[in-house]
Amino acid sequence: MRRAVRSVLVVRFTRGVGAEVADSADAEAGARRRIRARALVIGLSVTPFGVSFGAVSVATGLSVLQTCLLSLVLFSGASQFALVSVLGAGGGVGSALATALLLGSRNALYGVGVRGLLRPAVWMRPVAAQVTIDESTAMAFAEAPVGFSAYAFWTTALSVYVLWNVATLIGAVVGRGLGSLSAAGLDAAGPAAFVALLGPRLRVASARVVALGAALLAVLCVPFLPVGSPVLLGGGVAALCAVAVWRR
Repeated sequence: MRRAVRSVLVVRFTRGVGAEVADSADAEAGARRRIRARALVIGLSVTPFGVSFGAVSVATGLSVLQTCLLSLVLFSGASQFALVSVLGAGGGVGSALATALLLGSRNALYGVGVRGLLRPAVWMRPVAAQVTIDESTAMAFAEAPVGFSAYAFWTTALSVYVLWNVATLIGAVVGRGLGSLSAAGLDAAGPAAFVALLGPRLRVASARVVALGAALLAVLCVPFLPVGSPVLLGGGVAALCAVAVWRR
């Protein structure tokens, strides 16, 4: 009788453990499917900007290869648009690169948080740095409470990187036959896309005030400074304001 009771208890305990393991596996699989779906949506959402960048870039005077290399190596939408916008307006290469680097410097701040969150191996850090952007960083921190930050980061990074570069190639090939920026109606595409990329990041009142102040300063300096310099000045002031707020 005791053996029978013991056997029943063992069977029930084993079944309970098995059910918990199965439930855990199902929950993990569901979480991964959810993250992949979100990453794909995010990747698809950037493709119109990628197509626009490719078209604007070749209309500015860069070749299809140069345009694609910018997306492959620089891989920062706002920085890329700033670079080709300055070049398209007649600015020098130095001003264009400086503007792009200034706007891309925020990714270095993201990198500090991502490194602490993911703790990648030494050999993976350059790869992680290359794909540390707004979208991959946001997904990593959003999934941190449930333990899927690394999976969310890499899945989102892969989705955005691949689709952004494919979209850039498509835009560059199509834009190659459009001619000049003004003739193709693309002279406002760069600034419009830049504003669209910036808009979602101005969620708090202080950020909106800083952005408007920096933009006003840049506009006022246009008649007095070389092409590209007003953007650098406005961006520099905005960065200093951000550092001052962060240190409080």
